[in-house]
Amino acid sequence: MTTIKAVVYHGPRDVRCEVLPIPDCNPGEIRVQVDACAVCGSDWKAYKSGNPRMRPPITMGHEFTGLIEMIGAGVSGFSLGERVVMATSVSCGECLYCRRGWRNLCSDLRPMGFHYNGGMAEFVTIPARAIQQGHIVKVPLKVKPIHAALAEPVSCCVNAAENCGIVPGDVVAVLGAGPMGILNACVAREFGAAKIILSEVNPARLKQAASFGFDRLVNPADEDLAKVIMNETGGYGADVVIVSAPAAQPQEQALSLVRKRGSVCLFASLPAGNSMLNLDSRPLHYGELRVVGTSDSTAEHVQRAVDLIAGGSLPVEKIASHLLNFDDIQEAFALMESGEALRVVLTP
Repeated sequence: MTTIKAVVYHGPRDVRCEVLPIPDCNPGEIRVQVDACAVCGSDWKAYKSGNPRMRPPITMGHEFTGLIEMIGAGVSGFSLGERVVMATSVSCGECLYCRRGWRNLCSDLRPMGFHYNGGMAEFVTIPARAIQQGHIVKVPLKVKPIHAALAEPVSCCVNAAENCGIVPGDVVAVLGAGPMGILNACVAREFGAAKIILSEVNPARLKQAASFGFDRLVNPADEDLAKVIMNETGGYGADVVIVSAPAAQPQEQALSLVRKRGSVCLFASLPAGNSMLNLDSRPLHYGELRVVGTSDSTAEHVQRAVDLIAGGSLPVEKIASHLLNFDDIQEAFALMESGEALRVVLTP
């Protein structure tokens, strides 16, 4: 094989499935034969309005998995045929944040699908920097490719759960029932949350969430969310609130939904230039609340995500709601635009 099929970003509203030369595998690198790549919300946003980190033309996709097909000279610890995923924002290993183990916050992150060619292709080369910094995570061969491709988004929710300090018995409220809201709720349950309250203003999203078995679904347009949470917690408030809705109002409201010494996680980002919040500082002060952000994930988070997926209790078969081919990338974006899909997974 000398050519491959790949989904290439040329600019906003210009994404094409093309035929490209098969990527090289140089010393220090690993080439992976991709068999599944999920479409992230960031891919869709780049398609809609561009992304300054992407320099076209570049192959898209960072939520990928595949089998090691070639190992470059000087690489050890890997074998042909092993299934792998990645912590796909490749760190430098040298900055203050990397030295402290916060590789997802590296000063010089170089993400797959943004800086390096990504995994929406039949083959992808993992750069030497990623291998040197430990960004490759092995996956048991029993895990289906379409489920392994979810390791990266699951790992971001693992990061959120760890940042919030979710412990067994907690009541966790998740605001926003999009794909990442549902995943956050599922991961919170895996961390031992005793009760999950999921809030969403879109009735279609709530209908999607109904099959996941969460304890309480709330549409704030129809019910008083604060009253529901207080009723469900004996008047104290949730132990943890994770805001996965990319809107200011739920981020502002979250402080009034947690108990004293509770944690609020701002998981979803707001648009640049429209990200200011109006917060009541009194509950923050008198309740000794913790407000944390969560961005991306490390290889350790990805490893825990792989363990959750391989364990069989995380409902990944429901999260991977649509399976399409690389040629169908425009259909994938349309499914995301309509809100019909949770995660679209592409195969070659």
